[in-house]
Amino acid sequence: MIPTRRLFLLLWIWALTGVPAVTLTPVMSLWKLYGAVVFVLLLIDLADLLRAHPLRWSRMVEGALPVGVWSKVRLEVHNPLRKELLLELFDFHPVSCETDKMPRSIQLPAQGWTQLDYQLRPLQRGAFVFPGVQVRLFGLFGLLKRNRRYPLPTRIRVYPDFANVIKYSLLAHDQHQALMGIRKNRRRGEGMDFQQLREYRLGDSLRQIDWNATSRMLKLISREYQDERDQRIVFLVDCGRRMRAVDGSLSHFDHTLNALLLVSYIAIRQGDSVGLMTFGGEQRWLAPKKGHHMVNVVLNTVYDLQPSLQEPDYLECAVRLSKFLKKRALIVLITNLRDEDSDEIQSSLQLLKRRNLILLASLREAAIDDSLDSEVLGFDDALLHAAGHKFLEYRQKLHEQIRQTGILTIDTVPAQLAVSMANRYLQIKGSGML
Repeated sequence: MIPTRRLFLLLWIWALTGVPAVTLTPVMSLWKLYGAVVFVLLLIDLADLLRAHPLRWSRMVEGALPVGVWSKVRLEVHNPLRKELLLELFDFHPVSCETDKMPRSIQLPAQGWTQLDYQLRPLQRGAFVFPGVQVRLFGLFGLLKRNRRYPLPTRIRVYPDFANVIKYSLLAHDQHQALMGIRKNRRRGEGMDFQQLREYRLGDSLRQIDWNATSRMLKLISREYQDERDQRIVFLVDCGRRMRAVDGSLSHFDHTLNALLLVSYIAIRQGDSVGLMTFGGEQRWLAPKKGHHMVNVVLNTVYDLQPSLQEPDYLECAVRLSKFLKKRALIVLITNLRDEDSDEIQSSLQLLKRRNLILLASLREAAIDDSLDSEVLGFDDALLHAAGHKFLEYRQKLHEQIRQTGILTIDTVPAQLAVSMANRYLQIKGSGML
């Protein structure tokens, strides 16, 4: 049992009026009567709270939530008693989540249902459980309150943010996809898979004209081609300590998984096979396969994966992937590159390049760009600017060395990784490089 502020206020009034009651007999009688009334009210509250309160609860929340995104949770409670109940409510959400509008104070009508909503934002991926609900029930006169806990287990899974996938699927038209920053450049001509016949358009090459169809239709008919299908894309995901760096509310690793999910979805829609392998921590391998079900397979493979405290071993990763992957593929290596990695990363990339097309996507801390954009107000700011420029200069030199060996590269901040990777993948498909 927990005393409320109302009880403390009544006791303070009783104590303060006790001073004049010592000298004034009429006041003493009133003082004793006041104390007796408070004591009786306290006993009534105590008896009321000791009775059972068989409240019935239900919780409605999506079983799959995206990390870093606010989602709605709804609680419903039924009061079977013939009296109203005042209570303070706290839902035992997973500790890795933020909440808004929780805890709450609510009034339950007699023999009625009450529902309330609050917002939940998971900050970590994985499998979690809501164990139950805790309430503080107030007595009839509000002098005491009692803690009660009701078991209400609800299991959820927190996945990488799939909002970009949903947005991409809704904006299916090429012009609409540009709203996400994704540009699709389709090349028509030789070296691409035949898609359909259509009427000749101004700008079509003569090689596209189907003369047999033209003679039958008595008008110019062109062949239209689409990007080649049945190709393979494999993601190499760095799970090392550098991927623990945080930009905004998400780590570099979370941004990586969000980008991986979007590009996987786009590749599957293009008819390609998608696979992945992790290194620098927990090692997982998913062989390249095609089909719309692979989006869920990719999600369930990485949703509980966390970055480690290890250093990434690029060479060991390249050797291991060479054993698994026997056919040519587009390999997308996602990491946070440093100039001290120069020798090892280049040896690893050359090993993978023997049979595959390589795209290196390196994450750059947004804090570096922010510091270079800030105003220089003193010597410390000048040192910070100089260090930032030096750091970026080393990165640019390393990326240039890698590009000279025939490796494609991306150097971007985490927030832009998904769009940058999607654009580069579509560019590769359209150019026929793979």
